[in-house]
This record gives sequence, C-alpha cells and structure tokens, in this order.
Amino acid sequence: MTLADKVTTIRVALSPVFFTLYLASEFFPSIPGLQAPWTVIALWLLFIISEITDLMDGRIARNRNEVSDFGKLYDPFADVLVRVTYFLCFVITGILPVILLLIVLYREFGILFLRVLMMKKGLAMGARKGGKLKALTYMLTGIVALLAVSVKRMELGDILFTVFRNGATAVFIVSTIISVLSFVDYIAVYRRTARKS
Repeated sequence: MTLADKVTTIRVALSPVFFTLYLASEFFPSIPGLQAPWTVIALWLLFIISEITDLMDGRIARNRNEVSDFGKLYDPFADVLVRVTYFLCFVITGILPVILLLIVLYREFGILFLRVLMMKKGLAMGARKGGKLKALTYMLTGIVALLAVSVKRMELGDILFTVFRNGATAVFIVSTIISVLSFVDYIAVYRRTARKS
C-alpha cells in the first residue's frame, strides 16, 4: 500500500465508528457517555477527518507520483462507503428521505458494475469531473444534515432544526440529480472505450 492508500484506509476505518456512535447516541442516550454535547463533537471530528482524508489522498498520490490502478478504485470505494454510511444514519433518524438514498445506492452500484467491466478490459476508470462534483454535493449534504442533527441533540430549537433538515433535503436532491447525470457520463465513457477495444 502506498501512503495515499493508507490515508484512504483511515476513511474506511472511520465509517463503522461513525455509524456505531451516531446510532448508539441516538437510540441509547441514557447510557453514560452517549449524551450530547460530547457525541456531537465526536461525530463532527469523525466527519471532518473523513472529508480531509478524501482531499489528501489524491494529492499525496499525485505529489509522490504514486497514482495506481488500485488507488483509482480504492479511493472512490472509500468515498462511497463513508457517504452512504452518513446518509443511512440520517435516513434512519428522519433527517433525509429514503427514496433519495435508494437512487444514490442504485447509482453507486451501477458505477461499481461499470468499473468491474472496465477492469475486465484492463482499464481502471478514475474519477471524472461529474463524479467530483457529485462528491462535493454529497459532502455538503452531510454538513447540513449533521448541522440538523447537532441542533436537535443540543436542543437549540425546532425552527432551526427544521431549517437545517429542509436544507439538507434540498442539497441531497441536487446531489442526487448530479449523481444520476454523472452516471450517464460514466456510461458514455464505457461505451466509447468498449467501441475502441
């Protein structure tokens, strides 16, 4: 594993930690140590570290000239794992609508299938501009949704919670549309590659 791959692994390892802490503190807040505000702070730290490693691993790989086919597949895998984990948590607790998560999951499984088909042709399909824009809107959805969770757990008011929850849904709608459009772009790339081969 390169240094960039090790940074990516941090993101993979933090996903189940976020999931466990989020749901445990949501459904079992009476257990000592699972009350706000410290769980809110911990969730934000996990979120921020995950997003920072997403920014770092690609730069490290390019700066150290360690870009690899493995990294081109491992990085988007880690991205999807982290963000689907966030979204699932937010859906379970009613922050985000489940139908949008379902569309996102279909898209991500579709991309996974395309990547496998490309690998069979000896090619590794890296991230494209549409995919990067999708990742940015996924991150923004996570930020606004986590703000809603924070407001709710810190009991800062129902109106503020509703504003952030509705904002998270709006951003998630936009990110879902972008993710579907980027999937169409990936299909076009695959078809061009298939024709050439």
